[in-house]
Amino acid sequence: MVLTQNLIYEILSVVEEIPAGRVASYGQIARLIGLPACSRLVGRVLSQAELYGDYPCHRALYHAGALAASFAAQRELLEAEGVEFRGRRVRMKKHRWEC
Repeated sequence: MVLTQNLIYEILSVVEEIPAGRVASYGQIARLIGLPACSRLVGRVLSQAELYGDYPCHRALYHAGALAASFAAQRELLEAEGVEFRGRRVRMKKHRWEC
């Protein structure tokens, strides 16, 4: 998969639509842009999102609600929006974004 500026902004535009208090998995975002096998690509783009502007990337998670290891403030940002956790994982059934 060739990573183009259009693809980067397509991913970021989906993330921008996730409302406060809701979360989406990398795989869910990949499916929404029509590339269901590219969840790792989504994660890679989001890890560098600050290069493209201010996006609510803290609302994007691994498939089972796990937080990104390299994003120390992610849990704090989600909790500030009312997202609940069960241990170290987001309660996905309660907070999953259904677009």
